[in-house]
Amino acid sequence: MAARKIIWTEKANLERKNILEYWIDRNKSKIYSIKLNRLFIETVRKIAENPAIGRKTDFENIRVKIVRDYLLFYEYDHQQLKVLSVWDGRRDENKHNLF
Repeated sequence: MAARKIIWTEKANLERKNILEYWIDRNKSKIYSIKLNRLFIETVRKIAENPAIGRKTDFENIRVKIVRDYLLFYEYDHQQLKVLSVWDGRRDENKHNLF
């Protein structure tokens, strides 16, 4: 089977960027952010190979995979995997628009 194309939505990319910038600012170093970004990318590649590894959500066709303290929401079909949102699992979900 050919690999699924990985697509990061603009929203998910912005959230990932904000997470990484938060850790750079907090730690005064890029080291942790680089490691975390690699983990996000590695996880998304694994999901693209086997998308059923994520948990089902209350939303049809949307799954979630936990990456450290973050929830990575995605949907997929035979051709692509679309990352919809990346957010801190410790946040109040009522204050965050998932998609």
